[in-house]
Amino acid sequence: MHIRIGSLAMMAGLLCAHATVHAQNYPNRPIRMVVAYAPGGTTDFTARVIGPKLAETLGQQVVIDNRGGAGSLIGTDLVAKAGADGYTLLMADTAFGIVPALYAKLPFDVQKDFAPVMQIISMPNCLVVHPSLPVKSVKELIALARTRPGQLTFGSGGVGTPLHMGGEQLKVAAKIDIVHVPYKGAAPAMGDLVGGQLAMVFPTMTLGVPQVRAGKLRALAVTSARRTAALPDVPTMTEAGFPAVNATSWFGLAAPAKTPKAVVDRLHTEMVKIVNMPDVRERFEAQHAEIVGGAPDAMTKFVANEIAQWKVVAKAGNIKAE
Repeated sequence: MHIRIGSLAMMAGLLCAHATVHAQNYPNRPIRMVVAYAPGGTTDFTARVIGPKLAETLGQQVVIDNRGGAGSLIGTDLVAKAGADGYTLLMADTAFGIVPALYAKLPFDVQKDFAPVMQIISMPNCLVVHPSLPVKSVKELIALARTRPGQLTFGSGGVGTPLHMGGEQLKVAAKIDIVHVPYKGAAPAMGDLVGGQLAMVFPTMTLGVPQVRAGKLRALAVTSARRTAALPDVPTMTEAGFPAVNATSWFGLAAPAKTPKAVVDRLHTEMVKIVNMPDVRERFEAQHAEIVGGAPDAMTKFVANEIAQWKVVAKAGNIKAE
C-alpha cells in the first residue's frame, strides 16, 4: 500500500514537472486561432487584430483558421476536442453563451470543455427603427406595439444571433407581441430595415451607427451599461426602463480545458499587453467596441451569466435552433 501511494505521488510529480517544462518551452511552434465563421465578420476581425500581435509577443506564428458552419458549432467543437497544449485557441464570441440555450444536445460543453483566457471586447447593440415608424423613444415603441399586436417586425441575422435575442429580450421584458424575421446575415436585415420592410432591428453599433448618422434610421436606445460616445444623445435600455434588455456582442480568447495553467497564464499576460497597445485600442474603438480585459476567471463567470440569461429568454420565447 505504501509503495502504491508512493508510486502515485511520484507519477503526479512527474506529470506536474512535465506540465511545467511544457509551459516553460511554450510556444515552440505555430499557434492556430480558430474562428468559427467564414472570413469577414466581427469575430474574424477581432482575431485578425489580435493574432498578429500575439505572434509578435510570443515569437511564434499565429495562423487564423476559419472553420465556419452550423452556427459556430463546427469550429467550436474542433477546439473543444483539440490537444490541451495551448497550440489551438478559439476566438469565442456571443454565440458561446447562446448556443447552450438553443440546443438540447451539443457535441461539447461550453463550461467544461474550455479554459477561458480573456474577454477581449464588448460591443453594445442599439435598437434602431425605420424613420416612418411614429416613435421617438422606447416607451412610444412599446405603446405602439401594444396597439398593433403581431404587426411590428424585427429582423436579425438568424435564429439565436444577438440581434434575434435582443428582440426576444424586449418581447419578454415589455410583454409585447412583435414578430421575428430571420435573415441569412445581419447586413440583409439592415438593408430591409433601411428599405422600410421591417420596423426595427437590434444591430451592433458597427452596423447601426452609420445608418443613424446618415439619417436613414432612428436610434431609440443602446444596450450598454452607459451611453456610448458614438451615440451620446441616445439613452441606454436601463434609462428607457428596461435593464433586462442588455444583449451585447462580445469576443474573447479560450483554450481547450486542461490546458496547463502556466500556458493559460502566459497567454493572458500577453493579451493584457496587446489590449493596452494604442493601435489595438484605436482599431477596436473605430468599431465602437470597448476593451474589457480581466482575468480568466472573470470570463468564466461572465460566460456562466450569459448562459443562464439566454436560457431564460429561450424558454420564454420557445426558441430552438433550426
